Amino acid sequence: MYLVGEALVGEGAELAHVDVIVGDLDGIVGSSLALGMVRGRMGHAPLPGIIRPNLLVKPFTLMVPKVDLKSYSDLARVYGPVQYAVAKAVADAVEEGIIPSGDLDRLAVICGVYVDPRAEDVKRLFHYNYSAVKLALKRAISQYPSLDKLFSEKDRSKHPLSRFRTPRLWMPPYLQVALDNPDMESIRRVVSQLPRSDRIILEAGTPLIKRCGLDSVRELRSMAKDNFLIADLKTLDTGRVEVDEAMEAGADGVVVSGLAPKDVIEEFIYEAERIGVYPILDMTDVPDPVELLSGLKVLPRVVILHRGIDQEASTRIRWEFIRDLKAKFSRVLVAVAGRMTPESIPVALDSGADILIVGRYITQARDPRRAALEFLSRIGLDMDQLRIHVE
Repeated sequence: MYLVGEALVGEGAELAHVDVIVGDLDGIVGSSLALGMVRGRMGHAPLPGIIRPNLLVKPFTLMVPKVDLKSYSDLARVYGPVQYAVAKAVADAVEEGIIPSGDLDRLAVICGVYVDPRAEDVKRLFHYNYSAVKLALKRAISQYPSLDKLFSEKDRSKHPLSRFRTPRLWMPPYLQVALDNPDMESIRRVVSQLPRSDRIILEAGTPLIKRCGLDSVRELRSMAKDNFLIADLKTLDTGRVEVDEAMEAGADGVVVSGLAPKDVIEEFIYEAERIGVYPILDMTDVPDPVELLSGLKVLPRVVILHRGIDQEASTRIRWEFIRDLKAKFSRVLVAVAGRMTPESIPVALDSGADILIVGRYITQARDPRRAALEFLSRIGLDMDQLRIHVE
């Protein structure tokens, strides 16, 4: 058996990012440690953790550099402050009870360390790596993170070295702005005036995509890099191809029509889940959405109860289906569309709607920002506005 921990501490070139494996000396960790000592390669030679020459730390620890050591300056950073930081962190973890002292001769530790060749401040290099190793050991022994922590963070966190954010719909309700006008210049004007909010979803509407193609999705993505972006394809055929093309254009969610053949819907959902975008099922003109979902082998992430643009004057939103869908498919989000106004919000939310789709009330307003804020002020705060990030 072995345990794994990770920690990132600090900033700048001296930033420390370490990974640790703790396991039995006579098991796979011990075997890997022994092989690491005799199979080092140029620039990545592992070295033992020592407090000082002639004093190995216990449990026996092997430090593995994760960046090529190409010069004597690189070697001096590793064979000095970082080697000492790793060994001292292990020794202090034993003294503080993080690592059980009765297991010292049974356990082995392998520690991967990242040392930036641009690092200059050796004191910061020591402290950051010391802190990171001790934290990683504590996390390994405690088997951090818990499932609750993992599920809480997986959709809201952003990797510090990533150049983009992958938005996910983890905390409804949301306001979805339907950009149906096929005039791209008008769309640019509306999007540029919308307030910055992680409660806003942008939708490249079907008329816009039919006029401008998926280039409209690419342009919306360039304008709103962090918003959840939906391509309303209303797919009826060739589901796999359309999902892939929408994802490559920058969409986070793609829409299939509930009137498509069942095998097309299932293929669409499967492909969307495979590549990591949300499959969304539009129930326009579907007599019984609950019956349709019940017959599918795989479920969409979102269901839309939708009055078409040409139907809005003569039909109503089928509010009764929202509760039925939520009762039977609790993990499926329900979106409602069709002549939504701020006055509709209480009815929609009380019925269980997760997403309010609004088109012309916002897109044809003299002041799209003010119109959007009318909805946002009733939906609630941005999701992490009051969050204090702690580990």
